[in-house]
Amino acid sequence: MQRTRTFILAGSLLAVSAANAAEPSSGTTVKVPAPVAATRAPVPAPEPKSNAAAPATAKTGDKKHADTKDAKDKKPKILARDLFGKAKSAADLTPRSIGWYAKGCLAGGVHLADAGPDWQTMRPSRNRAWGHPKLIALLKRLASEAKQDGWPGLLVGDISQPRGGPMLTGHASHQVGLDADIWLTPMPNRVLTRREREDINATSMLDKTSLSVDPKVFTPAHVALIKRAASYPQVERVFVHPAIKKALCEAPGKDRSWLYKVRPIWGHFYHFHIRIGCPNGGCETQPAVKGEDGCGSELKSWLKDIEASLKPKPKPPGPEVPYVAPSAKRQITMDQLPAECKVVLSSPSVPPPADEAMAATPTAATKK
Repeated sequence: MQRTRTFILAGSLLAVSAANAAEPSSGTTVKVPAPVAATRAPVPAPEPKSNAAAPATAKTGDKKHADTKDAKDKKPKILARDLFGKAKSAADLTPRSIGWYAKGCLAGGVHLADAGPDWQTMRPSRNRAWGHPKLIALLKRLASEAKQDGWPGLLVGDISQPRGGPMLTGHASHQVGLDADIWLTPMPNRVLTRREREDINATSMLDKTSLSVDPKVFTPAHVALIKRAASYPQVERVFVHPAIKKALCEAPGKDRSWLYKVRPIWGHFYHFHIRIGCPNGGCETQPAVKGEDGCGSELKSWLKDIEASLKPKPKPPGPEVPYVAPSAKRQITMDQLPAECKVVLSSPSVPPPADEAMAATPTAATKK
């Protein structure tokens, strides 16, 4: 009996031990067998190059081409004013005005000397005292003959650059050597130094209203000077401020045949601008002015515009829009000028005669 119990007890212990081995308790840590190292998959051989990559290369090339084109488009244009502004002397060509007053050039220009018996040129550093020989001759004639009217001599402003063409600053016209500005300030009785001719300010002819001339400044001698200039057959236009035109219309005298050439224009309150006609083939002729004196409705319209421009303008509602000055006339390229202007620009220079040379040093002030 005792032996049987012993066998039963031993069997029970074996059963419990087998059960524990089959189902571990929740608090027991189970060791996870280490993973077997995976065999590396064979690397596929690179596929042979094909034309499939060509589109990508073409796209890259197209982008480079587009970038180059954009760079060319963004490259600043070479303007005619930059080229003509660098010319220091006239072209060695037969004198000719080429193109239009505001889009042309000048071949064989002549330089008006810094000072003569009846004139002095102003702002000599600009180097704009060049013109067609017929205009230079006319200026000298006017300077001499104006003495008969009590005018002591001309202070000559801008004419043209050595080879004409667009200017770096200032005028849109004066490109063909047929325009000249003459100051309404009388020439002093001495030769001004070069520094004085650079710095002296011209005198305005207007009163405080800017709609009439100041009678203390604008005199009968001014009327006589402008009348003489307009009376020359070669002169086709004389441009003045509307207030000066009004004063000329109101000036006494029966002869009014010259008034039709005098045209009102903005600015021109300290100088008047004379323009002669095209003296040769190759330059454009401007339309003839009407025969009437221009002292009626046209003048009134100009004065009305001047008065309106003097009134303060109300600020428009909304954000302020920056003012952009018209610049189309300043953006002229060589391709927009007559083809002959390229020849003018590339031609050799001719030094001016000794008596016409520009002063390189200040001129001593001397009594005439």
